[in-house]
Amino acid sequence: MHTGNNQVRVRFAPSPTGYLHVGGLRTALFNYLFARKHGGTFILRIEDTDQKRSIPGALENLITTLTRTGLQHDEGPDVGGDYGPYIQSERMDIYKTYIQQLLDSGKAYYCFCDEERLNRIREEMRKRKRPPMYDGKCIGLSKDEIADNLDRGRPFVIRLRYPKEGKTVFDDVVRNKVAIDNSIVDDQVLIKSDGFPTYHFASVVDDHLMKITHIIRGEEWLSSVPKHIFLYESFGWEVPVFVHLPLLLNADRSKLSKRQGDVSVESYLEKGYLTEALLNFIALLGWHSADDREIYSLRELEEAFSLERINKAGAVFDLEKLNWMGGTYIRQLDVAYIADQSRRFFEEAGIDISDSDKYLKVIGTARDYVYCLSMIVEHARMFYDTMTFSEEDHDLLGQEGSKRVLSYMIEALGGQETWSPDDVSALVKKAIGDLGTKGKNFYFPVRLALFGSCHGPDIPTLIGIFGRDEAVKRLSDALHLKQ
Repeated sequence: MHTGNNQVRVRFAPSPTGYLHVGGLRTALFNYLFARKHGGTFILRIEDTDQKRSIPGALENLITTLTRTGLQHDEGPDVGGDYGPYIQSERMDIYKTYIQQLLDSGKAYYCFCDEERLNRIREEMRKRKRPPMYDGKCIGLSKDEIADNLDRGRPFVIRLRYPKEGKTVFDDVVRNKVAIDNSIVDDQVLIKSDGFPTYHFASVVDDHLMKITHIIRGEEWLSSVPKHIFLYESFGWEVPVFVHLPLLLNADRSKLSKRQGDVSVESYLEKGYLTEALLNFIALLGWHSADDREIYSLRELEEAFSLERINKAGAVFDLEKLNWMGGTYIRQLDVAYIADQSRRFFEEAGIDISDSDKYLKVIGTARDYVYCLSMIVEHARMFYDTMTFSEEDHDLLGQEGSKRVLSYMIEALGGQETWSPDDVSALVKKAIGDLGTKGKNFYFPVRLALFGSCHGPDIPTLIGIFGRDEAVKRLSDALHLKQ
């Protein structure tokens, strides 16, 4: 096992097959946090050897999304480094060298079976309730038979010659000792018929050459570890430390999938979930701190994170908790920062926010009601739009008592140039006394006139946002509504 803080090297190795999944972001985050905690190196490597699934533009999109979250990698295709190239399709010559070594040592073999035969074998295995595995037909081919098949241009794959006796026992940081029966481990394809390596082969070669010390990845790779260990040992390489993260689950405890909701990181960022909240939420999916604290900045996570506190049990992706956390961050972070992050939503809605003083005050009020920034416009629009009133609103504003309240406020506000919140509070108290009215008979018409709703921020806040002149204008418009 690797020790020593100065040599930790970890990698996040996604495939460019679409957007970044929240599960992928968690893998990236845990690798990033572990590297930062130990002063190590966080590497981005692109695993694009499955050419059929690679999507144009997905690589750039992946790097952009990762950059937006603030998880900055130290080495990668866009920033370089000493162990490149960092895109697997650019490393084909490297894989050719190492596969030849495995063929020469008898640890791998050519397989010329066609798809039809392989499908037939799989079907037979399924009928016998056994895991679908290759039957080893091509293991015994002589050198002459292999040479003849290659000369005739027959399609082939190269498979791992995996021993079928005994068990492979290995350590995993999350699961401690894991034992897997070798008889259920397939002779894995290492090089596909298109000449590209599979994940199993390329990742082992790259992890060794890139000096990866800890492999932190999803639980779905756990059953493949025996094949990977066999490859390390076949080359005489040191085996890294394995850390397999628990599954992400839907609320019904089924595996988190694209079919059951939104799983793309980009869509959460587009809706205006703050990256700070998203990373904090995702950090707690399968990891918990010693004191069960909930709110962490990225820097605090870097300090607190440890592999030992990763759970074995699957982690439920609880949208309600993400929303709670989103709202907490929006209310707690600096209002100028929230205003800046919200700007694009106001621009898209065509709202003029050039009065920056007013805009900041609006954000300061509207942020109390939202958990992602795309919602903030709906809670701010009434500060910018011309008031429109329903029939019910008309009835309330048309009442004699409401008119007295509005007239009183217009006259009182007009008598003074500037109003502090304390001044307005004192005025409200005096008005209620002078008019001899009950609280809601005062508050409802004033709020409705200013804000378009009987419920909402208090009167000093509203007048503070609008300023005296705009407040008087709104009160006057409501007083003179045509019934």
